Amino acid sequence: MTMEVQNEVVLEGIVREAPVWSHENHGTAFYRFFLEVGRLSGQSDVLPILVTENQCPLVKAGEALRVRGELRSFNNRSGVGNRLVLTVYARQFLPPEGEAHNTIRLTGVLCKVPTFRRTPLGRSICDMMLAVPRRYGRADYIPLIAWGMLAVQLRTLSVGDSMSLLGRFQSRIYQKVLDNTVEERVAYEVSVMELA
Repeated sequence: MTMEVQNEVVLEGIVREAPVWSHENHGTAFYRFFLEVGRLSGQSDVLPILVTENQCPLVKAGEALRVRGELRSFNNRSGVGNRLVLTVYARQFLPPEGEAHNTIRLTGVLCKVPTFRRTPLGRSICDMMLAVPRRYGRADYIPLIAWGMLAVQLRTLSVGDSMSLLGRFQSRIYQKVLDNTVEERVAYEVSVMELA
């Protein structure tokens, strides 16, 4: 039986700044910008969005934007910053509905043994890595995090197990110690809300 592949993100938030050139691939120029998406807690996720040059006129700094796309990953071989880079590849812009929105649906295969731990206050956490197939034999590698009873349930999964989920794409600021300096970095991951 073949697993149905799913990788769909829908975000609505405020464009932080105008798109800037990112790279060119097969003759197409790509640009990147950041979308600030509010959470119920009052905090915000600042998420990277990749668009084609043709889409740039639709992206205006300070304005609300609703994006449908796919979460993509690639390896950063520059040696600077995170090794795994995540970004939302925008497929379509939708009319804004006037409130923050952040959902992602993924189907893939676990490609690392889940790491289970507890916070100092005793809350359960499980970190995983999901391989989501793309066309042409490629895959996107998506870090996942689950909390509470869902974390306890997911820790029993094994490498090669298939998984479908509904979650939220989020950003997290952390400090990286390099030699005698501390550098602030941003990590991106998918917070698993429920299994689909």
